[in-house]
Amino acid sequence: MAMPQNSTGENGFCFAQTLSFSLPSPSPSKAGQTFDAGSRQGACGTPASNSTTSSGVPSPLDSCAEPLCSTTPGEEKTQFSEGIKYVSAEGEEQACGWGGFTPGCLQPFNTSKGVLFFLCVAAFLQGMTVNGFINTVITSIERRFDLRSYQSGLIASSYDIAACVCLTFVSYFGGNGHKPRWLGWGVLIMGLGSLLFALPHFTTGQYEVHSAALMGVCGENQSLPCAQTASSLSRYRFVFMLGQFLHGIGATPLYTLGVTYLDENVKTNYSPVYIAVFYTAAILGPAVGYLAGGKFLNIYTEIGREIDISPESTLWVGAWWIGFLGAGAASLLISIPILGYPRSLPGSQRYIAMRVSEAHQLKDGSHKRASDPDFGKTVKDLPRSVLLLLKNPTFIFLCLAGATEATLVAGMSTFGPKFLESQFSLNASAAATVFGFLVVPAGGGGTFLGGFLVNKFKLRCSGIIKLCLLCTVLSLLAIFVFFIHCPNVPMAGVTQMYEGSVLPGGHLNLTAACNANCGCLQEIYSPVCGSDDVMYYSPCHAGCKEMSASLRNGKKVYHECSCIKKTFLPGPGEAEAGKCSSSCAKRSLILFFMFMVILFTFLSSIPALTATLRCVSDRQRSFALGIQWIVVRTLGGIPGPIAFGSMIDKSCLVWQDQCGEQGSCYVYQNSAMSQYTLIAGLVYKVLGTIFFLVSCLLYKPPPAESVPGSLDTSENSNRDLQERKPALPAQGDI
Repeated sequence: MAMPQNSTGENGFCFAQTLSFSLPSPSPSKAGQTFDAGSRQGACGTPASNSTTSSGVPSPLDSCAEPLCSTTPGEEKTQFSEGIKYVSAEGEEQACGWGGFTPGCLQPFNTSKGVLFFLCVAAFLQGMTVNGFINTVITSIERRFDLRSYQSGLIASSYDIAACVCLTFVSYFGGNGHKPRWLGWGVLIMGLGSLLFALPHFTTGQYEVHSAALMGVCGENQSLPCAQTASSLSRYRFVFMLGQFLHGIGATPLYTLGVTYLDENVKTNYSPVYIAVFYTAAILGPAVGYLAGGKFLNIYTEIGREIDISPESTLWVGAWWIGFLGAGAASLLISIPILGYPRSLPGSQRYIAMRVSEAHQLKDGSHKRASDPDFGKTVKDLPRSVLLLLKNPTFIFLCLAGATEATLVAGMSTFGPKFLESQFSLNASAAATVFGFLVVPAGGGGTFLGGFLVNKFKLRCSGIIKLCLLCTVLSLLAIFVFFIHCPNVPMAGVTQMYEGSVLPGGHLNLTAACNANCGCLQEIYSPVCGSDDVMYYSPCHAGCKEMSASLRNGKKVYHECSCIKKTFLPGPGEAEAGKCSSSCAKRSLILFFMFMVILFTFLSSIPALTATLRCVSDRQRSFALGIQWIVVRTLGGIPGPIAFGSMIDKSCLVWQDQCGEQGSCYVYQNSAMSQYTLIAGLVYKVLGTIFFLVSCLLYKPPPAESVPGSLDTSENSNRDLQERKPALPAQGDI
């Protein structure tokens, strides 16, 4: 029997009509038997819907207990001698492998769950690297390579710049091409970017730190010539930017083609859950990145070298580069199985046939052009594809809403640890760990919960947008937490006066009568916490003349500090190395409402993505996601870190001084930092609320008569479709 062919292009068999085939059999009594191909899967042994052969005899496909792709040529001849061999619409084998190498041991992974697993690992690695490690080590990189906050913000934005450059090309041509190959090569490029990002550690000299024992106490400071202190390490920011650029190129297919590949290969009502699991892995990645990155920062960057400072010291630089080496190697490995997946999974054609369009209806009816099977396969259709999306107001305002959310997410993920570090007087490692504990339950839980709610309540496109609107309003209310801030730890000469000295408004005055004869250098910043609970710029600025040979709680102890008075006894006090701990009573309140902001922000992410996929035609889904990511990154992801970095720079009180040139910031003003964050949060959250509201009001669903009562939510959906149109005559009747 000749294989029946369908002219609908990439969708393969159109199961909206019942196709009946006569079964060749040597037995005359079975010559007239037929089976219903419309109710059976195409290529694998996943359960079919409730239907039987037209004669009541089980279909030959009932014997397909294993995927077709797992059979050897000999088995295929035996098992399907009386059946049909299913292939993709393009005539490709739907086997898992590389070229002609398709071992049977790989075929159990040739399912939607197998794809989901490997894509989740790739998304986890991408999130852990780009949104975890980089944001965690940003303070250490600034310190190690003499960078300012806006320069580190530019490094963070390089990822989005690269994505914007590649998105149109990848989403348009990759959407009509072999998606797993685009995905696999992308993950491989992403791994190379991680290895490149770690390269500066191995190409620079050892990190030299001026010992507080020699240069920190009163009367023993030694000035170094500027030729020795100044460096050109800041030029390495271009290497970091190139690494981020490769990260952006590699991750571009992951969140466009990866999402549509999952959506095309599962039932419509399961799609939000699959996508939610995928994005939850992407959210857990940064959380693990924060936690693991914080642990790595407790290891000195020059592993094996003996030093006399602790991680609490502001001169400490942790092993920021370890995570990038591990993530880069893992990305190279995970790209191999992704490259082996077929263009479409076995059985995916039945899901495509069962899908019902919820695309926004344009008044001129031009949205129907995208239903043409040949639409979007050539460059000539690119302008028409862009025009169709631009004429879709629901899609446009969903993109703008995503851009406002992305601005806050990008800014806070980059500088969130630094915010906690300043507010709660923590070191970089502790701040990254605390931020990680916020992101794990709030970001990951919110992402999964958003997809679960869409599936649980069987929300249509308009209902999904309303859910996004509700989440944005709730996060808008929670962001008022930034009215609250923790006061700066008292710091002599910076936030308060030395005893007997006057502190001019907005100016440093680190010199007082108690340290005037010490010859303290402003270039040496090594804060100590006095026994009077006041922080000092360095042991020298505290007037300390001696350092204890033994450590107390792992910290150095300085004695005979003339600027520190004992509480009950006369004479000079003492100081410990490191910052004073913050006794902020509002700490729990700030962390709770930050948790709520993160939770409701990520709760709307999967519903917003699902609404985007449903408000456009099926053939434009990949391209629509690409255009959306361009808008989101151009208006949100790129300016977000730069804007937040500039605002944080404005709240700086003490800058690093390198022979007259300004370096990184040592001390921030907490109240100013909170005020700038509040202003930015209110502006973008209000805009996001407006955009979701407008997209909801302008959405025009398809006519009611064209939408079935059930959107693929029951096991009998396939049978419902069969009842809508008469069956084709059996081949024996033609």
